[in-house]
Amino acid sequence: MLFDVTRSELADIFGEDRLATLPATAFPPRTVDTEGARLLQTVGTPTGTLRLREPDQNSGRLPLVQDVVHAEDFEDASRDAGQWPVIGLLLNAHLALDPGSGTVHAFDPDEETVRPLHTDVSSLLHVTLRFQRLLEEFTFSGEDDDEEADFERLEREVERILQEAGGIDPLPFGDDETVWSVVGEEIAMGQRFKRSSPGARSLYG
Repeated sequence: MLFDVTRSELADIFGEDRLATLPATAFPPRTVDTEGARLLQTVGTPTGTLRLREPDQNSGRLPLVQDVVHAEDFEDASRDAGQWPVIGLLLNAHLALDPGSGTVHAFDPDEETVRPLHTDVSSLLHVTLRFQRLLEEFTFSGEDDDEEADFERLEREVERILQEAGGIDPLPFGDDETVWSVVGEEIAMGQRFKRSSPGARSLYG
């Protein structure tokens, strides 16, 4: 694992009721015992920006890439990518786990592009944790005179996440067009703060 992310760490920050996991039965047999699948089963992610994919109500399984996109439309996709389980949604991208390498790939059906987004699932959990925690805890001063300084401070916090996470796994922020780079830009602009968060209350009143 690139990052050490534990269930207790997430629970301490967000509370048990804010954590989402995937059951072992949701994964294809050849995927269920991989490190990435085990992390999604036992550690999970905070709810919010990243949404874990709901297993099918009838089969109890996660959809495969071939069930949600036309794999042949993605020229750069691996030959067996159609059989990868789709584990989550981030913006408009379907996140799929390659059970062979452990890499998480982002399939963008609008752009018909696929790219590796995380070297492993621990990286996905870490970046999700860092951004979601920023959205939960950042507070604006609420003073009009300090608004510019507040946004500069927010931008620095986003940039710190990009630099620290990207220094270990370069994939999530490989360029300005990755879905995580877009999320970071949106957060730096004051978006994605839930109305109940300190940031939203101070920003919107």
